[in-house]
Amino acid sequence: MSFETTKTNKIRSPEFFATYLTGRIIDIGCGPDPVVPTAEAFDMKDGDAQEIAKIRAVGAYDCVYSSHCLEHMCDVEAALAQWWSLVKPGGYLITVVPDEDLYEQGVWPSRFNPDHKATFRLEGETSWSPVSRDIRKLIASLPDVQIIAVERQDMGYDHSLKGHGESRLGQAARKGINKFIRPVFRKIGWDGTAKPKPLLRLAHNWFGVLVDQSNYGALCQIQVVAQKNTNNLL
Repeated sequence: MSFETTKTNKIRSPEFFATYLTGRIIDIGCGPDPVVPTAEAFDMKDGDAQEIAKIRAVGAYDCVYSSHCLEHMCDVEAALAQWWSLVKPGGYLITVVPDEDLYEQGVWPSRFNPDHKATFRLEGETSWSPVSRDIRKLIASLPDVQIIAVERQDMGYDHSLKGHGESRLGQAARKGINKFIRPVFRKIGWDGTAKPKPLLRLAHNWFGVLVDQSNYGALCQIQVVAQKNTNNLL
C-alpha cells in the first residue's frame, strides 16, 4: 500500500487533527507520507520499529501514529507494547491497520502484500485467517489504556467487488491483467489511482479475481484511537 495516510487524512476533520495530532508526534513506518508535516518520521532507515523503545525516548510523545505498519511486525504484541511505551500519560496512540476481510479477502498469505505477518479484524471471535488479531482487544490489553474510537474505514470501497478466496482460474486471470492489461493503461496515462471499473468487474465476476482496491484510491482499514490514562500520576 502507498500513501494510505494521505487518503485517510481526507476524511479526518479539523477537530481530529487539533485533538490528537498536536505536540510532539512520531509517525512509525510513514515512508514519504507522514501524517502531519511536523511529525518525526521513523522508518526502516531509522531502526527497527519492533524495538523502537530502545532507540526513542519512552514517554516522550504526545501522539504515536502508525498506518499500515503493525501488520509487518514479526511480533505484533511486542511491537505494539513498545510503541505504547513511547506515549506520555494523557497522550494518544493512533493505529491504522488493513481490515482482513476488505484487504486480504480470505487469502493467506496475503495476495497483495507477501510481507504481511498478521491480519486484523474488528469483530467476531473467529476468523478465516490463521494469524488474525482482534484489533480492539489487542489495543484494550495495553496498560493504562482508554479506547477513544474504533472505526472501520471503507471510503471509496466498492463492496460488490469484494471477494473471499481466489480460485486458480482467478489467479491466472489476475496475473494476465497485471502482465498485459495494466501496462496498456499506463501507456495511455492511467496512473493507478483511477478505477477501471468495467475491467475489474468483468475479471471479478467472470473469473473470481480478487481486487486490491487500495490501489484505486479506496480505504480498506480499521483505525483505533487510544489514550494513555494519567491515573498513575495521581
